[in-house]
Amino acid sequence: MISPDTIERIKALMAEASVYDEDLEESFILGGGPGGQKTNKTSNVVRLSHEPSGLMVRCGETRSRETNRWLARRMLAEMILEREKGRKSAARQAAEKIRRQKRRRSRRQKQKMLDDKHAHSEIKRLRRTIPSDD
Repeated sequence: MISPDTIERIKALMAEASVYDEDLEESFILGGGPGGQKTNKTSNVVRLSHEPSGLMVRCGETRSRETNRWLARRMLAEMILEREKGRKSAARQAAEKIRRQKRRRSRRQKQKMLDDKHAHSEIKRLRRTIPSDD
């Protein structure tokens, strides 16, 4: 279940994105994937289409139809804000961060990193104790 506070936040996000319930066409379709019989035999996946923007969102993240309704509205509002105002959603920002982390370094960056590592290892090598000849 979604808390009333979360519902209010989603309504505020929808108002900011100028998404109104009158403009939404909502349909329910059969779900699939993990969740067993509850998702495979019930129409708990929500498909929202927003007439003014032409966007369509499909949400079946949970087994609950009501929860999916609100999550779909949030996804739609975030998509509209992202398109109109250039604001990136938290999920998009996280995906871009991971992509940047996995990106291959240039040869120059890699060489600089290796040079720094070699210099650091040399400093550590000089700190070693010299074995005594007893």
